[in-house]
Amino acid sequence: MGRDLAVRDFLRVRRSTVRPEDVGLPPAPGPRRVDGLRREEVASLAGVSVAYYTRLEQGRAMNVSESVLRAVGAALRLDEDELDHLRDLVGTTARPGGTSQEVPRVRPGVHRLLDAMTGVPALALGPRSEVLAANAPARALLLDPQALPAKERNWVRWLCTDPAARSLFLDWEDVASDAVAGLHRHVGRDACDRAVAELVGELSVVSADFARWWASQRVRTRDHATHRLQHPLVGRLDLDVETLHLPGAREQTLLTWTAEPGGASAEALGLLLSWAGPGPGPGPERALPAPQRARD
Repeated sequence: MGRDLAVRDFLRVRRSTVRPEDVGLPPAPGPRRVDGLRREEVASLAGVSVAYYTRLEQGRAMNVSESVLRAVGAALRLDEDELDHLRDLVGTTARPGGTSQEVPRVRPGVHRLLDAMTGVPALALGPRSEVLAANAPARALLLDPQALPAKERNWVRWLCTDPAARSLFLDWEDVASDAVAGLHRHVGRDACDRAVAELVGELSVVSADFARWWASQRVRTRDHATHRLQHPLVGRLDLDVETLHLPGAREQTLLTWTAEPGGASAEALGLLLSWAGPGPGPGPERALPAPQRARD
């Protein structure tokens, strides 16, 4: 996906979702040829010429000022995440090395940190939502990336295509659509990433939900949330999720799941991890059967 196409798709979809009355314009008499605002209406609201806004929507505007971006964002009712995404999209060049197909590597220190988090399920994710590493608690609670083919070790792919993910998360649609919205942020930072283009193309074919969410052009950077899970071994879990951005690692993040101390979820998580954790006995692989991945 080229940068100009990414800008065009984002602005067109956002423009189609805003009605004239939403931004203080009188409703147009009679039927409108387009959903939402016309280009000339966005241009008027943003205080720029129609020709300039047209160039911006086509990805041909250069050196767009912050004041213009904010004015366009206000006209289209963009939130801060969406405005940041637009800033990324209208950048002059893709980031160096951004189109590399190589999977990022996790630093040894991060691996040691994951291993030390014996009571906290944690995943290390790459910029394209690749699952780069998982500690033992995450393998027991969620998924074991090493049990998947290399191509399938992706958080968005797993959420959108594996029935086990759909049955695990009680709020599956919120969790999966948020993950898709996060992947959209990466496209803003590097619209020429061939690996993401291939991932989006494949998932759009195999998952109608993904295709619908991707076409909506929703952008979201959610650093914390609460996930409600129904685990096949220990039942209901309400867990707080934090997204930690790793310094010095290009767009790598840690996702962690914790339970409120003393509650039923903490007890259930502790029970699950006691079965999965290291210690005497047959070992984690045999001590706790991993949740079965549903297959067609």
